[in-house]
Parts: sequence; structure tokens; C-alpha cells
Amino acid sequence: MNIWLLAAGGLSVVNTLLHIFVGGPSVARPLLEARGLSAEVRYVNYYCWHLVSINLAAVAALFLWPAWSGEAEIAAILATGLAAAYAIWGLALPILNGQRYKDIPQGFLFVPVTLLGIAGLML
Repeated sequence: MNIWLLAAGGLSVVNTLLHIFVGGPSVARPLLEARGLSAEVRYVNYYCWHLVSINLAAVAALFLWPAWSGEAEIAAILATGLAAAYAIWGLALPILNGQRYKDIPQGFLFVPVTLLGIAGLML
């Protein structure tokens, strides 16, 4: 068992649960109820919210599969690449848009996942 990939997968599960159970009520629900936005904008964004939920769960599975099986290194490579892309974009976006990390801290969640994925791939 690859403990590094297992840890990356475990953190990815935590990120998925945070997205669904913390972000859902604080971000998705208010977005859905925002009557100042058209129905199309609200529902498309709500759909995208669920796509992100599915994607986060898939990243967790892509780490956990090779962690337990010792096979499918490509899955860990893909998961690590996705986590790195999420981290880079999440850390760059506030800088590019003059935002504050206090308001959009999500990129930091993917830094340890990426580092654990890299460590697991180096074994």
C-alpha cells in the first residue's frame, strides 16, 4: 500500500466533503436562491457545482485506487496533475483578479494533496 497516495486520497475525500457539506449551504444554496440572476445563470452554475462535486470525488478515487492496489500509476499521475492544476489556478486567481485569499482560499486545499501525490509517485 502506498501511504502517500492513500493520504492524498484521504485529503481529497475531505475536500470533497467540504465542498458538498460546507460549500453547498454557504455558496451553492445562496446562488440558487439569488433572484437577481436569471434562471439560466442560476441553474447552469448549480449544475457546474455538481460537476465539481463529481470531479472532486473522482480525484479521490484516482488516488485511492493505486494506493490500495499498487497498480494504475496513470490514475495517480492524473489525480496529481489535476490537484496541481487546481492549486495553481486557485492560488493565481486572487492575484489575477485583485481578490483576497480570505475570500477565495480553495487553492490552498490542493497544495498538500499535490505534494502527497508527488511523494507517492516518487516511491
